[in-house]
Amino acid sequence: MRICVFGAGAIGGHLAARLAHGARSSGVQVSVVARGAHLRAMQQRGLTVRARDGVLRCQPNATDHPATLGPQDAVIVTTKAPALGTVAAAIAPLLHGDTAVAFVMNGIPWWYHDRTARDGARMPALDPGESIRRAVGIPRTLGGVVYSAATVVEPGVVEALAGDGRVVLGELDGSVTPRLIALADAVAAGGMGGQAVPDIRMAVWSKLLGNLMTGPICVLARRDMGTLLAEPTLREAAIRVGEEVVAIAAAYGFDLGGSVAARAGRSAGLRHRPSILQDLEAGRPMEVEALWRAPLGLAADAGVPAPTLALLVALASQAAEGKGCWAPGASA
Repeated sequence: MRICVFGAGAIGGHLAARLAHGARSSGVQVSVVARGAHLRAMQQRGLTVRARDGVLRCQPNATDHPATLGPQDAVIVTTKAPALGTVAAAIAPLLHGDTAVAFVMNGIPWWYHDRTARDGARMPALDPGESIRRAVGIPRTLGGVVYSAATVVEPGVVEALAGDGRVVLGELDGSVTPRLIALADAVAAGGMGGQAVPDIRMAVWSKLLGNLMTGPICVLARRDMGTLLAEPTLREAAIRVGEEVVAIAAAYGFDLGGSVAARAGRSAGLRHRPSILQDLEAGRPMEVEALWRAPLGLAADAGVPAPTLALLVALASQAAEGKGCWAPGASA
């Protein structure tokens, strides 16, 4: 099975190393599409991932020219949402008639309404000009969510020390297909949880709950999750955001269950800087649309009030715009 990880930064690098680690039992051939100093380091010295269960080292076929890799059995897209236009322009050489493309990304995905009762509805800001829809197509598309608090600590080296790393994958129509199971099994073979689920949108909302409870506040405070949530007022604000997100998800038929306060308590033990804060600090494009504004749009469509989330997103969006990391109406 030939699998390409498109966007092998922190998350993609961790995933590629897991796939390579499990290749002896799974038979997977791993390649990656990356760029810059991180790509050059992987080409020269290989990829190193420092994980809680040990140090993983591999030498994937790494390039910034997908045409050199040839058609794949599966492509796992792990770029940030603002880079989807770049993916759309470059992904064609990786595809053959049956190639599955799993979008393992943060936030509300561009395909969210497809294969549902609202099939045909669009969220244009998530796929400007429908470039990724045209390049990949819904029949190829799998949804995905990843849990991996990973950081590129130096070119070619990723640190991923969270103990519950996993990838959740699903078909858009809820079926559990052989291609879905094969891809989840390939991930699991490398020692990272790989789950094939019948409702990927439930996984999207569950991950988004954590992203929204901490992301906007961390961006405003420029602090890690643990430091921020140790302050009682900010923890209470995060809990209120969580309760609003639970209400939005419920309006679309998803019961996230559990205690929002307990979730905040677990996050309080993590000295992790969310990826959207890392992007702000590095001056990179931020996932404002997918992570923040799209959920608020869904709340408005469903008539669900989310005043705390709306306030924090408005403020954090201003911070992103002021740093040049996001602009209203900017294309991917």
